[in-house]
Amino acid sequence: MAKDDVKLLSMWASPFCMRVKVALAEKDIAYEEILEENIMGGKTELLLKSNPVHQQVPVLLHDNKPICESTNIITYIDEVWPSKPLMSTCAYEKSRARFWADYIDRKVHSAGKAIWTAKGEEEVEAAKTAFLDVLMFLDGTLGDKDYFNGETFGFVDILLVGLTSWFPAYEKYGGFKVEDNYPKLAAWITRTHARETVSESLANPEKITNFVGMLRQMFGIE
Repeated sequence: MAKDDVKLLSMWASPFCMRVKVALAEKDIAYEEILEENIMGGKTELLLKSNPVHQQVPVLLHDNKPICESTNIITYIDEVWPSKPLMSTCAYEKSRARFWADYIDRKVHSAGKAIWTAKGEEEVEAAKTAFLDVLMFLDGTLGDKDYFNGETFGFVDILLVGLTSWFPAYEKYGGFKVEDNYPKLAAWITRTHARETVSESLANPEKITNFVGMLRQMFGIE
């Protein structure tokens, strides 16, 4: 597919943009990435026009038609380009994937943010405990499988793997290691990050951690 057909309005540090980039890479879809450079200030005219409701990235432009919200975008990608499906065709497995997709979207990023925005030891400890509790259920449903759908890297893996780019920052400011608490989930992170489609789509974790440090200074946390 020609690059002109698909564009992604993105921001380098957004884990939600990263997950869309992974999905596009898994489908081998060529696209043009348009970065929002002014991340803390004004929005570009293209972004405001493409996503007037939430005014945030990611936005996928397919034949100049905007598709918003990362999970919705990945579902769209899977339906429009059906080769190498990301979602199982089994109705039950689809229902499980949608359940965990909703859980990841509602819980993981917000619980992680609570760690690096926390002030004082007690608040940090409470946020860390809450985040690890969120991971507990993901670790449980992963179990001994290579991926959340079994042997195949798919929809749920993609939704979570983008968010893991921020995990080192959570670990730094929360004073913990995921691998010490959930070795199976940590092994999944190592396994998924080894995929070329993932490694080329995620931002450098050290750069993310430095970015979080900048945000903490801006917000007066440190």
